[in-house]
Amino acid sequence: MNDLTEHLPGRLGNPDTRLEQDDRAHPRIAEAAEAMGGFAPGVDPIGTDASYEECLEFCRAFENAGAAVHGLMLAHMPEFPTVTDSTEVIAGADGNEISLYIHRPKATDGPLPGIVHTHGGGMVLGAAADPMFVRWRNSLAAQGMVVVGVEFRNGGGRLGNHPFPAGLNDCARAAQWAHANRERLGMSKLVLSGESGGGNLAIATTLKARQDGWLDAIDGVYAMCPYIYGGYADPSPALLSLKENDGYLLDCRSMASLAKVYDPAGDHASNPLAWPYHARNEHLEGLPAHVISVNELDPLRDEGLAYYRKLLAAGVPAVAHTVHGTPHAGDVMFPDITPELYGNTLRSIYGFARSL
Repeated sequence: MNDLTEHLPGRLGNPDTRLEQDDRAHPRIAEAAEAMGGFAPGVDPIGTDASYEECLEFCRAFENAGAAVHGLMLAHMPEFPTVTDSTEVIAGADGNEISLYIHRPKATDGPLPGIVHTHGGGMVLGAAADPMFVRWRNSLAAQGMVVVGVEFRNGGGRLGNHPFPAGLNDCARAAQWAHANRERLGMSKLVLSGESGGGNLAIATTLKARQDGWLDAIDGVYAMCPYIYGGYADPSPALLSLKENDGYLLDCRSMASLAKVYDPAGDHASNPLAWPYHARNEHLEGLPAHVISVNELDPLRDEGLAYYRKLLAAGVPAVAHTVHGTPHAGDVMFPDITPELYGNTLRSIYGFARSL
């Protein structure tokens, strides 16, 4: 190893580096990550040549391992005395039903900014009803926003198996419903927001709205650590973070398996509605304001920043944030360990929505 290589960050400098050993990592997050053992402890990645059926089984195991902490999350769920919640069920575009979880402040003085939240999970696992996302929606509402959480169909897991574009269709339908019900909901603005796979869906829903002629429904997009590239089985060297931070809670082999669950035959590998990283100027021109927030120690960092630069090149008003010291979704995942990071991101979303 030459002197230059030794000074490269993360696994670019030392391929054996772990998140908890990286001196850039927030100390409390590093300690928590070591205790967690990853997003799906005990579930080993499978080969990038695995079959669709093997990837579905991996997805189920990944989801089940993640769900093991739901009881702990519920036990640490704070009270939200200023927030009320309700559920609506709407018809999906494919003859299905979509549950929407609506959280709002109890006391209001007129219309409030609105968030349509699409949860993380690679578009293939997890649920809007999971404790992490319930807490997030309550926390957003406590800031002074109306929040609509979308229980979209997943590519796999307990809400699957519904490959692309099922989940996207559900998110688009939810956004259209929220726009049509702005007055009843008391929404002044409508922002699409999500993290990871939910960041993909927030962005892709906006691209779909442009394509289908209802872009006026969306006032802004706030996408966190968006999972938008798709090519994790053979990552581009241009996306250095996929090597630099590979294995920091997320790894490319696991992401490749989950990507196959979303797009089993790979027919949509360059379709911006499936993987928005591949959008070109003609897909982006005229989009509403965006914030792209990424995590410094996330394998997905550079695909989010690449999308931000594409937005700028297309003339879209856009801002990028990098949350330093954090792994994938680290500012959202650890509300009790790093409340200052959690609160800062909440305030950022609220400020963005208010500014539109």
